[in-house]
Amino acid sequence: MLESILLTSTRIDTFIGLSPLTNASGFFFERGARLFLVTSRHVLINEPTGHFPDRIAIELHIDPENMAKSTGFSIPLYRDGAPLWRQGLDRAGAPDVAAIEIDRRALPKTASFRAFAPENIEPPGGGVEVGAQVLVVGFPLGFHDTLHHLPVARGAVIASSFGLRFGGQGYFLTDARTHRGASGAPVVMRLQADESAHSPLPWRLLGVHSSRLDVNARNVDLDEALGLNCAWYADILMTLTSHA
Repeated sequence: MLESILLTSTRIDTFIGLSPLTNASGFFFERGARLFLVTSRHVLINEPTGHFPDRIAIELHIDPENMAKSTGFSIPLYRDGAPLWRQGLDRAGAPDVAAIEIDRRALPKTASFRAFAPENIEPPGGGVEVGAQVLVVGFPLGFHDTLHHLPVARGAVIASSFGLRFGGQGYFLTDARTHRGASGAPVVMRLQADESAHSPLPWRLLGVHSSRLDVNARNVDLDEALGLNCAWYADILMTLTSHA
């Protein structure tokens, strides 16, 4: 039996025209009848590095009985020069999260995936404590099961108070070994047995993995990297996927 969490995440490849640029991670989120792809904002646009793709491509499973069957699905990022993705803004600046709506009618009729919904979002200040075990489900350095087209799950620990905006920013910290390509991956926690009995997707969505953190004063010859990462609180998705 395939775990449902593995069908929530998809590999993202970015392009400008036909030229490939980078790869990253993303996941599906649905609100009512509407479907969104969620990833890090810097995957879609990153001004400091000059990263300006004009489309992305994801991989979709097309046979629920055979995970080895998949197809590519291209998503444009602009229409008439205007960006099609949604991004937020709060008092500390722009969260590194973006959501782009997918036209369900354009998907293959047999597309097989799972999507988080508002009821999966764990609000800041919920019952999650520092030190809690979580997973980051994505495609580090593009690595994945190339036969079955599935992501990998890396273990992580909540490394800051869940509910407090670390340094005033809209994210919390995780302690995990992560790599490029994992940006945009969901940070999740399994529901308890008594909570998951009637849940179609028995996972809490805590955040969106963004990037590794480091300190400027670190001596690269003497000190290891911190191994800490920022994950933006998932409740930003309620703003990004509203009708407004």
